[in-house]
Amino acid sequence: MSVSPDDPYLQVRDLQVQFPTEDGLVRAVDGVSFSVRRGQTLGIVGESGSGKSVTSMAVMGLHNAARTKLAGEISIGGTNIVGMHDEKIREMRGQDMAMIFQDPLSALHPYYKVGVQIAEAYRVHHPSASKAEAAKRAVDMLDRVGIPQPQRRAKQYPHEFSGGMRQRAMIAMSLVNDPALLIADEPTTALDVTVQAQILDLLEDLQREFNSAIIMITHDLGVVAQIADDVLVMYAGRAIETGSVEQVMRSPQHPYTWGLLASVPSLHGDAEIDLVPIKGNPPSLINLPSGCAFNPRCRYAGQNGNRSFTEAPELRSTGQDGHHVACHLSAADRLRIYQEDIAHAGVAQ
Repeated sequence: MSVSPDDPYLQVRDLQVQFPTEDGLVRAVDGVSFSVRRGQTLGIVGESGSGKSVTSMAVMGLHNAARTKLAGEISIGGTNIVGMHDEKIREMRGQDMAMIFQDPLSALHPYYKVGVQIAEAYRVHHPSASKAEAAKRAVDMLDRVGIPQPQRRAKQYPHEFSGGMRQRAMIAMSLVNDPALLIADEPTTALDVTVQAQILDLLEDLQREFNSAIIMITHDLGVVAQIADDVLVMYAGRAIETGSVEQVMRSPQHPYTWGLLASVPSLHGDAEIDLVPIKGNPPSLINLPSGCAFNPRCRYAGQNGNRSFTEAPELRSTGQDGHHVACHLSAADRLRIYQEDIAHAGVAQ
């Protein structure tokens, strides 16, 4: 089944991912929904443990079915992969969807030359291609992602590459089969800011060339502001705010989003204003707080008739097209708090 250019290439509906453990059931992802069209980039943000990477692995079909409870719908190019046989999903990986992992040194095999690994990824989906054709394709891809002397570099091992070059090689391998969906899981975390900027520029250039749908998973809101069209903010396995990057960055509606923005330094803000970290730690995904999972860390939890302690909020429209938030605070209270407290504390306008 195929989708029209106007329809989302990836459609995730009510995704739930749970892991049974001896201590109890880990609700890693709890009812998350989102979509991405080709040529668009969705940024998924949140602290470690919020469910970002678990969501991406579910989209790639990488969870062990015997150890994972997975429900909902993940439609890729019009095909629902939830419940699909592993062999069928493997056939889709690389061509329909591909992933750039956070640590390319562990994702690339240390015993095989980089060119050989990229060529092998190509031949999986092009079995009629000769070794020479696949090797040429690997060199071409290394050249396309900006690696100098690609013919020589293709004959080297991953440990002979710098961190930035390994990440470029990982991108080359992810794109060797022209995937329609590319998931980048913290692709710039271990890189210095100069190389990080180069990698983000490269992804934007390649997206224009391949018209791929991109999911950028990160904790860095600066990266999201630079590259994303839409934003999904996750907390404790749930979506707590969604919208365009302009909406979420310039008029954030959830106290958790306010906290994320207030803890990021700004080049344009007052240098004398201290960063404001979010107090406390993310909750256990086995024993979530009753009501809103963010209530133990939220300074405004008592301002809504204490509903935050008894009732989990649902995603609702903020009144702006496409902008949704899961918060019990009224729209008027959110606006007042943001204007009086949050903006004054140094959140970028």
